[in-house]
Amino acid sequence: MTIEEELFRKTKIDFDKISNYGFKKEKSLYKYSKNIINDTFRVDIEINNNGIVKGKVFDLSFKEEYTNFRIEDSIGSFANQVREEFKNLLKDIRSNCFTTENFIHEQSNRIAELIKEKYGDDPEFEWEKFPGYATFRNKDSKKWYGIIMNIDKNKLDENSTGEVEIIDIKLEPNEIEDLLKHDGYYPAYHMNKKSWITIILNNTISDEKIMSLIDKSYSYTVINKNIDKNEWIIPANPKYFDIEKALKENNTITWKQSTAIKINDIVYLYVAQPYSSIMYKFKVKEVNISYEYKDKNLKIKKVMKIELIERYEQGKLFFKKLKDFGINAIRGPRYMPLSLSKYITEIDR
Repeated sequence: MTIEEELFRKTKIDFDKISNYGFKKEKSLYKYSKNIINDTFRVDIEINNNGIVKGKVFDLSFKEEYTNFRIEDSIGSFANQVREEFKNLLKDIRSNCFTTENFIHEQSNRIAELIKEKYGDDPEFEWEKFPGYATFRNKDSKKWYGIIMNIDKNKLDENSTGEVEIIDIKLEPNEIEDLLKHDGYYPAYHMNKKSWITIILNNTISDEKIMSLIDKSYSYTVINKNIDKNEWIIPANPKYFDIEKALKENNTITWKQSTAIKINDIVYLYVAQPYSSIMYKFKVKEVNISYEYKDKNLKIKKVMKIELIERYEQGKLFFKKLKDFGINAIRGPRYMPLSLSKYITEIDR
């Protein structure tokens, strides 16, 4: 691994900032130069459109590239001085022009952000020996539902090599068996292969598909998941559906169904802007009703019947209040945090 690769691992470039720093764009590259060590050497830095950093050092006395500073076991004090000056410049660029990421690869960071938005859970880096390993844990049950790890790909495929990031999640054995027939899925690394599966995070599998599988893994960690009902928060967009008009006609309505929802579950509808509040509480009466609908905003394959059991004033369960319970976004069906469920139970009394 080069000096540049090591220093810019888990970082993301801010192109506005590199322009302010002094980089000049030349075709597809951003370039910056600085003299070091009393103007005896010049460092040239190039950054491409993908944020990849490469640097060269030139000896101005001899007008040629100087490379000895890259030799790891070099014991010369002069080479060490050049290396330190080179690294200090890169660190300054990193500090001023890059932001720190939790993971190495873009998809890993996107998935972590989607998990944060949906469940309010940050990655937990629990092992000093493995600083790239991070778990995702249900706040209420304290159980893991995902583990991101950086490993050599030969641990998954003996014919491949190179560092990759993966996520392990828990699924039903029959679904694991089916997924393993497709690219991007592997027998679980470091977990029970009967109930866990490894997914490579290199864009082979879409974010949407991975999140749908994480939803299932998360369901195993929900407290009392085997009791008669679970509680859900589901978004409703008033631009596309007038729910109040529908409820005036009938307290039981049909709604797009998430895979894991079952009869007797409780559904809270969060109505988006301009309301931005949980405004309705329903009980699920019927599930898995076949339904075919598709437009530019929505695709539905099955629906459920839900019955209204409670209305809430706009603002009583406003989005700002939901943030107190770890909810940072509601983009699809998500489990109700136990702490929020208890809070709503109190205000229902």
